[in-house]
Amino acid sequence: MAEISLRNEAEEIGQSSGLASIAADLSSDQRAFKNVSWGKAMMWIFLLSDTFVFSCFLISYMTARMSTTVPWPNPSEVFSLEIGGTTFPLLLIAIMTFVLISSSGTMAMAVNFGYRRDRRTTAVLMLLTAVLGATFVGMQAFEWSKLIHEGVRPWENPWGAAQFGSSFFMITGFHGTHVTIGVIFLIAIARKVWRGDYDTGRRGFFTSRRGNYEYVEIMGLYWHFVDLVWVFIFAFFYLW
Repeated sequence: MAEISLRNEAEEIGQSSGLASIAADLSSDQRAFKNVSWGKAMMWIFLLSDTFVFSCFLISYMTARMSTTVPWPNPSEVFSLEIGGTTFPLLLIAIMTFVLISSSGTMAMAVNFGYRRDRRTTAVLMLLTAVLGATFVGMQAFEWSKLIHEGVRPWENPWGAAQFGSSFFMITGFHGTHVTIGVIFLIAIARKVWRGDYDTGRRGFFTSRRGNYEYVEIMGLYWHFVDLVWVFIFAFFYLW
């Protein structure tokens, strides 16, 4: 019976044409996400669209850097940190990267304990991830204030190509916004996990079926994506 049904459905799709054919093709996409929850599928689609946005930003940055005839600022000098009269190139950026990569580890552990229904450990690890994320944003704010104090603006900078300032503030600002939003959602979901909303089936914002810790995993997907994007920004902006 199932084969007959599928054959009839295929014949109907084959007979349709024009807009009806397009609608039939789009509606058939439900088979691709047959065993995937709605929330997880939407997160993957969001991450795919965000990948295109960050790719466009980084390609634009490479184009601006390779096409300008004005000398590009040296990252080792621009992003150096002076402590006790000694200058450390890229010290702050290295610490920021370490903090963010470490947060990816605590997030992975939170997802693991979420699968085990250990809500207290899951909540603590998610809050620890949020603290590391907030620390990263705080250091990024310090970096911004330092560069602004030294004269870097979106339209100019004292070390060379004007495009440096606009590229830096746009790309790091967009990424920092993602981290900030992630920290907010980490705290919100950690609160629900700690309160036991996913065990009792309590209805509310981002609360799903009873015993379902899927939102912890979805949050993990988002957070790992943010960390992965930072690796590319670090390589393009600070090492190139």
